[in-house]
This record gives sequence, structure tokens and C-alpha cells, in this order.
Amino acid sequence: MASSEHPNSYDARGTLKVGDREVEIFKLEALQSRFDVARLPFSLKILLENLLRTEGNGAVDAADIEALATWDAKAEPSKEIAFTPARVVMQDFTGVPAVVDLAAMRDAMADLGGDPAKIEPLVPAELVIDHSVQVDEFGTRTAFAFNAEREFERNRERYEFLKWGQDAFETFKVVPPDTGIVHQVNLEYLARTVFVDDKTNTAYPDTLVGTDSHTTMINGLGVLGWGVGGIEAEAAMLGQPMSMLIPQVIGFRLNGELPEGATATDLVLTVTEILRKKGVVGKFVEFFGPGVTALPLADRATIGNMSPEFGSTCAIFPIDAETLRYMAFSGRPKEQVDLVEAYAKAQGLWHDENETPTYTDIVELDLSTVEPSLAGPKRPQDRIALHSAKEGFRSSLAELIGDDSDHGHGHGHDEAVAESFPASDPPADSAPGSEPDEHADAAPAGAPGVAALAERSRSAVEVTMDGQTFKLDHGHVVIAAITSCTNTSNPSVMIAAGLLARNANAKGLNRAPWVKTSLAPGSKVVTEYYDRAGLTEDLEALGFNLVGYGCTTCIGNSGPLPDEISKGVNDGDLAVTSVLSGNRNFEGRINPDVKMNYLASPPLVVAYAIAGTMDINLTEDPLGQDADGNDVYLKDIWPSTAEVARTVEEAVQSDMFRASYDAVFDGDDNWRGLDVPTGDRFAWDGESTYIAKAPYFDGMEPEPSPVTDIENARVLAKLGDSVTTDHISPAGAIKKDAPAGRYLQEKGVEVKDFNSYGSRRGNHEVMIRGTFANIRLRNQLAPGTEGGVTRHLPDGEQTSIYEASEQYIKDGIPLVVLGGAEYGSGSSRDWAAKGTSLLGVRAVIAVSFERIHRSNLVGMGVLPLQFPEGETAESLGLTGEEEFTITGLAEPMNNGELPREVSVKAGDVEFTARVRIDTPKEADYFRHGGILRYVLRQLAADAA
Repeated sequence: MASSEHPNSYDARGTLKVGDREVEIFKLEALQSRFDVARLPFSLKILLENLLRTEGNGAVDAADIEALATWDAKAEPSKEIAFTPARVVMQDFTGVPAVVDLAAMRDAMADLGGDPAKIEPLVPAELVIDHSVQVDEFGTRTAFAFNAEREFERNRERYEFLKWGQDAFETFKVVPPDTGIVHQVNLEYLARTVFVDDKTNTAYPDTLVGTDSHTTMINGLGVLGWGVGGIEAEAAMLGQPMSMLIPQVIGFRLNGELPEGATATDLVLTVTEILRKKGVVGKFVEFFGPGVTALPLADRATIGNMSPEFGSTCAIFPIDAETLRYMAFSGRPKEQVDLVEAYAKAQGLWHDENETPTYTDIVELDLSTVEPSLAGPKRPQDRIALHSAKEGFRSSLAELIGDDSDHGHGHGHDEAVAESFPASDPPADSAPGSEPDEHADAAPAGAPGVAALAERSRSAVEVTMDGQTFKLDHGHVVIAAITSCTNTSNPSVMIAAGLLARNANAKGLNRAPWVKTSLAPGSKVVTEYYDRAGLTEDLEALGFNLVGYGCTTCIGNSGPLPDEISKGVNDGDLAVTSVLSGNRNFEGRINPDVKMNYLASPPLVVAYAIAGTMDINLTEDPLGQDADGNDVYLKDIWPSTAEVARTVEEAVQSDMFRASYDAVFDGDDNWRGLDVPTGDRFAWDGESTYIAKAPYFDGMEPEPSPVTDIENARVLAKLGDSVTTDHISPAGAIKKDAPAGRYLQEKGVEVKDFNSYGSRRGNHEVMIRGTFANIRLRNQLAPGTEGGVTRHLPDGEQTSIYEASEQYIKDGIPLVVLGGAEYGSGSSRDWAAKGTSLLGVRAVIAVSFERIHRSNLVGMGVLPLQFPEGETAESLGLTGEEEFTITGLAEPMNNGELPREVSVKAGDVEFTARVRIDTPKEADYFRHGGILRYVLRQLAADAA
């Protein structure tokens, strides 16, 4: 072995001949004589190749390669490595602020005397505009055109800015609006599986990071990637290797096949429940075994998509014959498919169902035990067997009404809900294969009985709409949405929804009149095969008309309920429900009028639209009556697995993918007609309420200032468990009387043109005012309130979090936030960290952190601290009214060391907090005041 100081210490270069082409590769086999790398999981082999190829780049040396090659499966992660992704993928909500930052960095580079053009993505960066379309019109054939037009009206400034970025940055491409959802476009078109660098003629695995948690959907295609915040993604785009600890890897053995009636959605909800109970936060999950061979690629992608919901960093499937079949079927060139096969087999990346790699631990699932399921009403890991859904709903309703009787203010983990909170044991009836409870109508112990529940609830509200009069009550389904990347990429569940609609129409069934229905596919391929199968009209007959190509309801863009329905819900204080084929259902996300949200497969979404209520057992109760008055049950209209498979085979054809993606970057007339500024530097408009120059580089010096300890800080917010990034930085509606709403009105923006927080992430003035502004956030410093409310200390005056922050900053008082378990769970939302930083928060002290948010806090120069093991703010007696002084940080940081603990004094309470700056590279970022300043200084120094 050569010296580790020499680039490429290991002689791993080799060649691979594929057809008439020969490419260079870095052979994992070259290490086998010294290390048993063949035993490594598929995902770690990809990381090992990454290190071999990048050794000598200043971040990777031979010791890193050896640490991964000798991986101890059982050891707690402790060794840091630098991962260099091949590309970056973004969506518009997270991508707009990333491009704003890059544009601001160009200005800052000029201010530092450097060349602005040096700020340029060094790896391919692709952005898909998919988060902005909203369901304004539904249930009509004009809905898609209307919603697309409204989308451009609302977002023209943002789109002009993104189109400028596409022209200004050479390696940045934009997939225009109304094309598809980023993860489906990635799966069907963008992913390479094996990359070839034409400049060096080197082939290597396709790897990526994405500015969306569900980037992991691409794991189904054997591509290693995961979600990161926009802050990390920007650094990766600028060529910065990503610091990470070598993870533990959980093997998930699949056996058998799905039974009749079970869908990929049911499978992923079961997997989510299993892995939540197992505990896989921060770990890789890798699927293997004979059940993988039987699993279609689309089903694998559905499972990979929901990796954030069960908490793992990734959920990857290895490459096999099904991978190749899908690549060829989705229009990839034959030479690319051949390269993937040859490369995977040469590098030991090909799946053999009879072999078991070394794993940290192994979980097993017999696919034949999967049963029809939902998840809800507020967490994706809370699976409910379909036969128990009525009982589960009644139990949750009783709890909700009980909570409302206390003004809706719980404590601890009841006060906010999200996917990264470790699930408690589910009810016994939610276990796979369990039988229905004969006492299904009985309330659980400790909850009000149904009679008591009825007494405590208000009477149903009478509503007249479109010439019909009906009663609206608790549990009524007011939103039924076929939406989201999770399921709309899967032809089997989408075709099943269409066939169920056809069968329902044949029986004379219709949707309940109070249900807002929508169909938002992840790509145009879906509408192509619906048309070819003759299912479009069947779906439209039940109100499932095309409303747009985008995330819509799943991201909170469900649009308003009809005025009559919204008034009825609010007049009766009703706990109405939504059913969506999405991946997230936590509080305040789907629609402000809807308190209970359920995840379900597309065919079940259609079924619940017909039933119109969650207070029904679809396995036993009739959905309705046919023309002759006979009861019609779900089993009467549910399509068979064979019928679904036959229709998929007939209707879903390879030519659809090629036709849909031939001109994917061109866009429609709206996109092509945008008035786009030119030049390497963006011409900022000071009056814009969408795009504003990012403030992170204002007054930045070439060298960072010394780190200081935190003295006499005040608490801005004291929060409970499972506070999500949705709670910290909401993506949905802007209230007119909130600080952000008042700001927009002062700028001359009418309430009807507010759009959403998500769409305005390119303007920090809006986003600062929207930080901690979720309508469901409960700040324990201001009991009896919801939303962005706090008390300014020490005077105790109740005010908005933004206005309190303004006063604290004016007075030179640093701030801290107190949190519970899994603080920052949810979406990889960089504004949750950016807004926290701009509010003047120096530290967040929590019981535990979600992976991405912790990293984002460090990336913005905010100190993440954990309470001592087993302690919480409550157990330590903290009220949030104390002054906080944090010491022991400055001295080691300024000496180039990484402190592991600091001392915290809060009033009369003293404790030692764990510093969650986890790697030396993160310490560098923190010293510079954040990752963006660090990168800019590095680039400026290199150019000097």
C-alpha cells in the first residue's frame, strides 16, 4: 500500500468494456485481498467506491477508505467520512431560496474582491417546479387549465427568477411547472443509476442529495441518495464534500408476495410501522431477500419514498433484473441499461436473493401478511388495519374532543405531531393479520364512550350547496385526494383507483356531495395511461378530474374548501377529515379546516370519497345502494390483482415515457413567455415580495470573528415533543393578521394574493415573520394560545414571536429555544433553521433532534444542545422565564477543538448539555457563522 498522503493510495483503477465502449472504474475488488469488502451491504459499497474515487481531494484519505472497508456492523457510528454526491436535485419551495443564496453569494464574492462567476454549481443540479400548484378548482374538466393559470399568476416572479438561474448557471437545469413531481420525474427520467463523467471517461454509481425529504424515492432504483436541507445542498452544488458518520445498516429481508387485495400503499404503511417500532433514525435501511425479486420497481420506489416517515436516512434496494427492466421500459437508452448491468455485476452491486450481506441487524416481513391499511389521523406511522378504521377514528375523535375541551392545549408529545417522533406501541388491532374486534364500537379505556362523546359534540350542521341540502358531521370526509409522489408513480395503485371508479359507476355510486375530490399525478405518463385504459372518464364521473401535476394536497396546497362547507365546519366546530394518497398527515398541514387526516392507497381514497365519512367500516358496511336499492360493498367494486395487472400491462407502455420527456425542459407557452433578466448577477428588485437578496453575507469579513459564549439569553419559545419543521416554518396559508400578513399588506399585497409561506421562501422578510407561526404551534411560554405567540421577558407582555425577537435584538439580548424529543422532525426545510437564526436565536436546547434539522441549525450557525440523558426542561424545573448563560463553548472552538459538552446556568438551575456539533467539519461551519459563509470564504481564498 502506498502512503496515504499520496492521492489514490489504493491501486483501484480499472476498465470496464460495455459494447463498443470502454470506461474507467474504481474497482472495489482491488481491496478484497486486504479487506472483506464483499460482505458489505450494497449501500456501503457505493460509499466505498465514492471514497476510492475521491481520495486525495483534501477531504478523503486512505484512513477513511480503511475505516469503511473494516466497518464494524455493531459499533455505534463514530468515524467521519466525506461523501461527494454525483448530483443535486431540488424542488421549487426549497430550490428558490437555494438559488437566492447562490445569487447573493455572487454579489458577496464581488464585494470580497473575487470573481462572481466562481459561484457555479460544480455538479449537475436539477430543479423540478412541483410544489406551487394549488387545487383552486376541482371536479371539472377545466380544473387543470384554471389551476395552472392561477399558479403562473401567483408565482410569476419566482418563475422568472428560476429561469434566470437556468441561464446564469451552466450546470443548473429547471423542469418547468405543470410537468410532474420531482421524485417521479427523477425516477422516470433524471436518474442515471450509473453515471459517466465524459471529461474523464469514468463510470461510477449515481448518487445524489435532494432538497426534499422524499428524495429517497430514488432508492427504489438502486440509487443512493437522501434529503438534505437547502443549505447542505448548496454546499454540495459548490463542490463541498458532505461530512457524515459511517452509518449502521439495517437489513430488511422480504419474503413471499403481496396477497389479493393488498397494495403497495398497504405495504409501505406496514413497513413504516415496523421500522418505527424498531428505531432506525440516522441508519441506512437496505432491502434484500427473495421478496425483493417479486417486488415491482414502482413498489420499491413507494417504500423508498417513505424512508423519512420511518426515520432512516435511506431505504435502498439493490440493482437486479427488475431495475434493468424498469430503466428500459421508462425509455433509458439501451447502452445505459447495458452499462448499469455490467457495472453492477463487476462491482458486486448485483442483488443475489440467496446471499445475506453483513448487517447491523435484520428485520423480516412476509409480504403475504400485509393487509389493507390506513394511517392517521395525524402521524404516518400510526397504521390502522382497514377493518379497524372506524374504531380507530372514534377513539381519535374522542381524544380530540377531550383535548378541545381543554382549549386544545396539550402537553409534552401531545402538543405537536410528526413522522420522526418514535411511535409508541400501536393498538393490538393494528397488527398484521389481526382479526376485527367484536367490540368495535366500544371506546378504549380512559376515553369517553360514544354516548358521552355525542353529548359533548355539537349537533350536525345543515348545509345547502349546489342545490343539495345535507348534514355535515364529525368524521365526514371533506377532502379525498389522489396526490403525492408516494403513490402516483405506481401504476398498480393508480390503475386500481381507476378500475374501482369504473366499477362504482357501473353500480350507480357517486361521491358524497361534501367531498372535495382531486387527481394530481406525478407525471404526464399517468394521464397517458389513464386515457389509454379508458379510465379517465370513470374517475371524472366521481369528481377525480385532473387538477395539476404537482404535490397539491400532500404539501398543503389542497386549496380552500367550498365556502358552504368551510362555514359549516367552523359553525359546528366539526372534526372533519381528509383522505389522501400522500406521505404526511400531521396537524395543520393539509387544510386549516381539517383536524384529522388519513393516508390511504388511491383506490381507498376513491372508496372514502363515495362513503363520505371515516365513521364507517368499509369491510362490513355498505358504501351505498345500486339503482335497484341493493347494498353495494367495497368488496363488490374492488378490482382483482389479476385485473389490475392485466390493465397495467395493456395500458402502460414504454413510448409514453419517451413522449412525455422528449422536451421536458422546454415548458409550455406560459413558461416560454416569461420575461427573464439576463446577466451573471441578478438585478434585485427592492419592492419584490417574492425574491429578495439574502442577508447572510451582509457585512461579512474575509475572516470569521471568534466564537463567544452565550450570556444572559432569554427564551423565545418553550416547546414540547415532536415539534416539526412545519411548526417552525410553515409552508401553508399566511394569516392576514399575522406578522407576515401585515407585512405583505403594508407592501400593497391584497390578502387574495398572499399565496403561501412555501411560495415566498425567496423573501427573508416574509419568512422571518413566518418562523414559529404555524397555527397549531403551542408555545408553553404563552399558555392558552396557538400560533406564533410568546411573552416578552422579563415584563411578560404577550406578543408575536417576531415582534418579541425584534425587541430582543434591539436590546442586544441573545435568545434560546427549548424543545422536546425529535425537535425539527419532518420536511428537510432549511428555512426552519434560517428563520431561527435570523430571529436572533443562538442555541436550541432539546431532548433530541431530527437529523436534517440539527445539521441545518449548525449550517446557519445556531448551536444545537441536548439536555442530559433522561432529562427534559420539565424534569429540570425550567419554566422558560429564566436567563440562560452557556459557557465552555468559546475556548475550545477558538482553539480548533470540538467541544462535547457545555455548562448551562438557567436561573438557579445548572446542568451540562451535550453539544450536537458532530464532526470537525461541522465545527468549521459553526466557527464561520454557517456553511454558506464558510464556502464563500474558501472560494474567495482560492481565487485570491
